[in-house]
Amino acid sequence: MTQEHGSGADEPARRAGDKGRYGRLSRERVLLAALEVVDRDGLSGLSMRRLGAELGVEAMALYRYAPSKDALLDGLVEVFCLQVDRELEQGQADPDGAAASPDWRACLHRIARATLGVALRHPHVVPLLATRLLATPLARRPLPVLRTDEHVLALLHAGGFSESDTVRIHRRFTAWLLGYLLVELRAMDDDPGEPDPAFRLGLHRIPAGELPRLRATAIRLVDRGGPDELAAGLDALLLGYPD
Repeated sequence: MTQEHGSGADEPARRAGDKGRYGRLSRERVLLAALEVVDRDGLSGLSMRRLGAELGVEAMALYRYAPSKDALLDGLVEVFCLQVDRELEQGQADPDGAAASPDWRACLHRIARATLGVALRHPHVVPLLATRLLATPLARRPLPVLRTDEHVLALLHAGGFSESDTVRIHRRFTAWLLGYLLVELRAMDDDPGEPDPAFRLGLHRIPAGELPRLRATAIRLVDRGGPDELAAGLDALLLGYPD
């Protein structure tokens, strides 16, 4: 029997129980509980100890489902992508619930809107879409994450694009969507409970002499662009490609 994480060299090996207050653990249950912790407490509030307490098990029991903190973070991106897939499958990305259009351009817009919808529900996960992309090699990313790329590439291939144009459009789509989410959900309020917009943003901390335009525009920068600006930017990037 192999020793569990955290066991000393001279200690007898033991297996931490994985039956918590909600029944026996599963990978899905662990990741969904991690998502709840992050939604409530932010990424800084997530730890194996905190997650174990949430599920009513020892932290050691979680390592069978997420062998490291990095694996847990990758799992949050996995859950995010699964929720985007579920949005698309259920037709929730379209306000009227209409069936998905076979047109590649319309499909990219549906994916973008669905992703924005999930991001608004789980804003603390959004930074992981960038940081885990930088930290995790392509072949080691969770399958649901890879399916997102596969879906877009297959869509463009079916649209008759050459391999070079497929890669170019995929890059533009991915970069715009990720960049838009990070800007749309960036932290702005210095004092969220302050009713006055200037004090809520902490404009007194921004030197007017050095940063006059930023200080003058900051209150407007708080406004979110929403799905309309997401769509407008995507259309601009895809301009020139045939329908």
